[in-house]
Amino acid sequence: MALTAHVPTASASRYLQQLCKHWGHKFETDFDARQGSIAFPMGPIRMAAGADALTVTIEPGEGTDVERFKQVVADHLDRFAFREAPLTFDWR
Repeated sequence: MALTAHVPTASASRYLQQLCKHWGHKFETDFDARQGSIAFPMGPIRMAAGADALTVTIEPGEGTDVERFKQVVADHLDRFAFREAPLTFDWR
């Protein structure tokens, strides 16, 4: 089951690229200024940057601690967004 959050920020593209670069040394990533994906061990992460929000979709694998997965993603994005953290994640 995929979960998606729309995270309000004017810096969506920057945060998307920072997160992909950060995890790129450990996991397979694919990204440009508008979209990105990370082959995370708990399940894939997909992101899309809009003008006023970053859309983050996670697909937790079987047996994954979903709350932990959401928190790992949120914590890392908050680190990059320290000027406006904490970001708002409305997971659905």
